[in-house]
Amino acid sequence: MANLLWGKVYYNSIFAGYLREEPGNSISFKYDSNYLDTRQPAIAHTLPLREASYVSRDGLLPFFDNLVAEGWLEQAQKRLLGKRTLSRFELLLAFGQDCAGAVSVLDPEPEKFSAALLDEHDPKEIALMTSRASLSGIQPKIMLIEKNGKLKPAKSNELSTHIAKFRSHGHNNLLVNEYLTSKAFQALLPDDGIVDLSIVEIGGFSEPALVIKRFDRVSGARVHFEEFNQLLDRKSIAKYDASHRDMADFIKNTNGCLPTEIYRLYGRILAGILLGNTDMHLKNFAMFHRPEGLRLTPSYDQVSAVIYGYKTMALDIGEASNLKISSLKPEHVITLGEEFGLSLGAIHMLVQSLSRHLLAAKEAIFEAPHGSPTFKTQLIKLMESRWNKTFASIGQSLSKKR
Repeated sequence: MANLLWGKVYYNSIFAGYLREEPGNSISFKYDSNYLDTRQPAIAHTLPLREASYVSRDGLLPFFDNLVAEGWLEQAQKRLLGKRTLSRFELLLAFGQDCAGAVSVLDPEPEKFSAALLDEHDPKEIALMTSRASLSGIQPKIMLIEKNGKLKPAKSNELSTHIAKFRSHGHNNLLVNEYLTSKAFQALLPDDGIVDLSIVEIGGFSEPALVIKRFDRVSGARVHFEEFNQLLDRKSIAKYDASHRDMADFIKNTNGCLPTEIYRLYGRILAGILLGNTDMHLKNFAMFHRPEGLRLTPSYDQVSAVIYGYKTMALDIGEASNLKISSLKPEHVITLGEEFGLSLGAIHMLVQSLSRHLLAAKEAIFEAPHGSPTFKTQLIKLMESRWNKTFASIGQSLSKKR
């Protein structure tokens, strides 16, 4: 790693500018003049093209801060670098070659890894030595590449096509949970999109993995997107300090966004609530950068978190913060819709749609090839309970409101 912290930022394979540590612990990003002259895309919504530098007085700029790894991956990366304490900038420089979206950050003098500090019996950690990838999320994960129909760990000179998630200690059935919840989510919202995932065996690994096809990789090329934490210019640590309305307001007030995206976003939140996903924070929603404007990515990270005791909703609804999912009433769902600017008719239409697809969601869980009958029954009963307590009487509440 370079003595002075700085790195080259690329948009796809095009050099976009420099990320530098400045005196006084500030960090700046400055677009390259040639990148500006050729009118390339801005690398982030909060970093529009301009000649002047963007400067953060408190660590990385939020766009870059949200590219840094979290949880298991972050700790493994620190061990690989042989240091207990590292700045987020150092981690991004060391592992920013394969990030979410189309932006990468490369260290001009990459530091060699300390393989002796890894668990040589853990193939997940060994796989880290061959790649320089960075993704958020606390779960153990590695990057994969598909070649000739087979998946294998991606090397540092390869662009990953899939993400493999592994079991997490303290969260039993987490892989099956995400798989089943995602299948039920797709059944509830058949006209919407969700990531393509499967539970498979990977050669060289002693345990199965939840393998997710990256929606930001198409035909060997990067596709740019940003999480709402980035779009709203917030550091990674602030992903819970917000309300659902913040995302809807962003869509309303951003040129090029479609009002229909607000309706889709509302549907995703209601489906998540119905499935017990209390961990829907700002990093779990994202938008593609399209020539015509920002558009929602497929849904991802759908997990029934309430099963693990996470009973409080991640984001605020109306004036209600730290709201327990067991306390959600029809009025909360209606309030959320009104905050999104939706008519009572639109709210009713969406709830009716969920009602029509409720049986299909249960069947998607019950007929899935993974998961024990006991765990499937637990998910279905939780969904039925949430429907009866929160959604079943919404039509009546809307009639009174009218």
